Amino acid sequence: MADYDRRARTDAGKTVRLAATAVGAVFLLVGVLGFVPGITTNYDSMEFAGHESGAELLGIFQISILHNVVHLLFGVAGLALARSTKGAVSYLIGGGIIYLVLWLYGLVIDKLSEANFVPLNTADDWLHFVLGVGMIGLGLLGRQALRGKTTTATSR
Repeated sequence: MADYDRRARTDAGKTVRLAATAVGAVFLLVGVLGFVPGITTNYDSMEFAGHESGAELLGIFQISILHNVVHLLFGVAGLALARSTKGAVSYLIGGGIIYLVLWLYGLVIDKLSEANFVPLNTADDWLHFVLGVGMIGLGLLGRQALRGKTTTATSR
């Protein structure tokens, strides 16, 4: 029984590390794609920061140089923290909380004000919500599995 529990925790650790690696890689890719004309529409109107940036990733998500750099840093952090199970769980839960805070921030600010320094549009807001909930969910599943609270057909 103890051998099964140890294997389940090891498998759960691999899964949460893989999830953090995938999330980090996607953030890294999005950060790079934000600097690619064609994938980023209105590329020539990209600003360093602020709501004046007219560039949009895939023609949907308003971006700036700062926004792209944040994605790149978030991706690097994900890849680095995914090297350990504890780091992966922390990245997913902590990153998810950050994205939920960004979602709330995007909902309350005036999109045409200086407060919109990232910049954010409505599509960004709702993507941040989905990312936040998804990342926290993955992190909590990983943490729960590591504590041995998962059940499977063979362990019941």
